[in-house]
Amino acid sequence: MTQRRILRLTGDDTMDFLQGLITNDVNKLAQSPIYAAMLTPQGKYMADFFVAADGDTVLVDVAEDLADMLVQRLNMYKLRAKVVIASTDLHLHRGLGDPPTDGYADPRSPDMGWRAYRETVQTDDATDWDALRVEHLIPETGIELTTDTFILEVGFERLNGVDFRKGCYVGQEVTARMKHKTELRKGLARVAIDGAAPIGTALLADTKPAGTLLTQSGDRALAYLRFDRAQGVLTAEGAKVTWTP
Repeated sequence: MTQRRILRLTGDDTMDFLQGLITNDVNKLAQSPIYAAMLTPQGKYMADFFVAADGDTVLVDVAEDLADMLVQRLNMYKLRAKVVIASTDLHLHRGLGDPPTDGYADPRSPDMGWRAYRETVQTDDATDWDALRVEHLIPETGIELTTDTFILEVGFERLNGVDFRKGCYVGQEVTARMKHKTELRKGLARVAIDGAAPIGTALLADTKPAGTLLTQSGDRALAYLRFDRAQGVLTAEGAKVTWTP
């Protein structure tokens, strides 16, 4: 499981500050935590995270590998806003079934269980999260989600990670144009796989590039596909991959 860092944002301008930056509507925090991303001005992925209200403050649950970059970028945008961004000593706990009293259901999908933030390190989690992600087509930070990613191509709308009615945020124009004016020709898909190959292996249709093999679990995997070339059997080094739309 990806290591996480829990940030805390405090200050009178926190909600307005986040509202102008992230892909989801922070007003939803009054009802439940949200999943969201920060994008470049060109509409490409920078970081994805979970956002939860905690009293008068806001918690941001982000992959450890992206945390320093995210803090730096938030501080760059902060200017004179009354917002303080700091790391906490909290640890992510996860599980399946009904959320505990201090937790919440994963906003991406009810099949992804619950999340909670505690002062202790979790030691009792034996869940195969990769298998669940493959089964339910859930992208992971640093694997399916990279700096080349457009979030609609990896299912952010299906994962409740983007709000098209909230107004402007960084990268909003490109994301809205992809939603309303184009048909996606590339994207994340679940495939059958016979064999195995490293994450990031190119998928070929004969000799033509058709995508990239990503997370694998048993005889299934996630792949980023060029849909027009992903018909029939694809190859990824020694593995054979088949997409059934």
